[in-house]
Amino acid sequence: MIRRSALAALLAVSTALLLSAFNAPWMPTAAQSETVSVQILAFNDFHGSLEPPPGSDGLMASTQAGGVEYLAMHLGRLKEGNPNTLVVAAGDNIGASPLLSGLFHDEPTIEALSAAGLQVAAVGNHEFDEGWTELYRMQKGGCHPTDGCQDDTPFAGAQFEYLSANVFLDPRKTDKATLDKIGWQTTDNRPRPLLPAYAIKEVGGVKLGLIGMTLKGTPQIVVPTGVQALTFHDEADTANKLIPVLEKSGVHAIVVLLHEGGVPTGGDYNGCDGLSGAILQIANRMSNDVGVIVSGHTHRAYVCTIGTKLVTSAASFGRLITDIDLGIDKGTGKIVSKAARNVIVTRDVPRSPAVASILDRYRPFYAAIAHKVVGSIRSDITRKQNAAGESPLGDLIADAQLEATKDLSKGGADVAFTNSGGLRADLVHGQQMTGEQPGAITYSEAFSVKPFSNRLIVTTMTGGMIREVLEQQFGTSAPGHDNILQVSNGFTYGYDRTRQPGRRVDPASIKINGQTVGATRPYRVAMNEFLATGGNGFTVFTSGTNSSDAGLDIDALVAYIGKHSPVEAMTPIRIMRVR
Repeated sequence: MIRRSALAALLAVSTALLLSAFNAPWMPTAAQSETVSVQILAFNDFHGSLEPPPGSDGLMASTQAGGVEYLAMHLGRLKEGNPNTLVVAAGDNIGASPLLSGLFHDEPTIEALSAAGLQVAAVGNHEFDEGWTELYRMQKGGCHPTDGCQDDTPFAGAQFEYLSANVFLDPRKTDKATLDKIGWQTTDNRPRPLLPAYAIKEVGGVKLGLIGMTLKGTPQIVVPTGVQALTFHDEADTANKLIPVLEKSGVHAIVVLLHEGGVPTGGDYNGCDGLSGAILQIANRMSNDVGVIVSGHTHRAYVCTIGTKLVTSAASFGRLITDIDLGIDKGTGKIVSKAARNVIVTRDVPRSPAVASILDRYRPFYAAIAHKVVGSIRSDITRKQNAAGESPLGDLIADAQLEATKDLSKGGADVAFTNSGGLRADLVHGQQMTGEQPGAITYSEAFSVKPFSNRLIVTTMTGGMIREVLEQQFGTSAPGHDNILQVSNGFTYGYDRTRQPGRRVDPASIKINGQTVGATRPYRVAMNEFLATGGNGFTVFTSGTNSSDAGLDIDALVAYIGKHSPVEAMTPIRIMRVR
């Protein structure tokens, strides 16, 4: 029989052991906080790819991928694993879009991505393709000022937030009518962000700050009229200035959605082998208070660690979703763990009914023009460049532009130039969208190649100016980042990449139909309006004189395919690279 004093002692020891156990390191204490699991699902460079992209643009690691109806379904399934989920995008949701979106000024894409659950998006350079006032309409809604609401229903605008922290509008550089039209209200005339700089989202009881930005170099790669009155600030500096602002609002977990990226040398879509590009310097200069950078622009896929930051990209055209898992300490609000993986948007899942209904509303308006066969090709005609930077598709586009401009009343063109970045899709022999014969090219397929509907401009330039244009192709020190122009038949030249800037093109090698171009002799030069207004840094084009408008570049391409069918894929031999 246990005496009462002994029983009291035993109870005291048991209580002490129990309290000790509850205060063991593996058990939470009052001072320790709960970690909240937050999921971010991200994509970038969607470019209005509502339907599954054709050819190589629709592959990811040999798997057929993409299509917004499948993207929406995959997003929904990934969200099922975590109630604390945000869906974000790192720019270029729209612009350079296939016909189903582009024909309607990208309204179908905005509606489809809204239905798919997108919540926050950075502004990309292609969001400015139709100008910043059109971007405002994408956000706020309303019918197109010229074409109206083509599907006979109101356009409500994006149900997600566009962010543009480093894009500033100077109201002194635009007219009051434009400012009134977009509802721009301010008590002063100081520049301020075109759209909100950041968003604060509360998920699972913790705050997450999202900063959205586009690349600083946007004015050099869009039609200049689209960004008039705007200035683009440094990406890292902008983020660093906003961090104290977010912290004052109690936000200590920060994610940057940045439309700028890098280029890996190899590896799979979850690797980071040999990453180069602007993202490296930007990430290293950005404060370590930034935990994650969701990047884009380069259309590459990677999952990297740069310093202390997790940096991701999901390729393009809705083929991948980046699944990012964050652990956020509920007490401090800081990110304590982070990991990411890219998930292929396969086409072996059901289509999202909500998104499908949106596309079905637009398809009747687009079908008559989209499925019209305009000609045929004998084999694939691709954007793949040779060592000199020339491609079969580039040759075709330049030839089409030359043919469309050679008989102008003010003097036909002697040569045509087009920018490689303006070629948005290959012409694929085996692509059959609506039962047409193999090799047949529909208007929709042609439009996917040239979706910007740029006007063709013919201007007078001297041979010396043409040489200056060719030298401007080598705008960076890295050969892989040259902007090699595609040139029309009869125009040839050679260059040596190892020579000093300004002396890389041999003047004696520049010929038109075998005749050396004279430095002072005038020539008629055709190009799209993007180049004519100095796009991609080709400022010499703006010095041309006696300019003429020759219609739309897409019309030139359609006419050329129709006249020369079946079109052959040419062997690129117009540009010679010596070294």
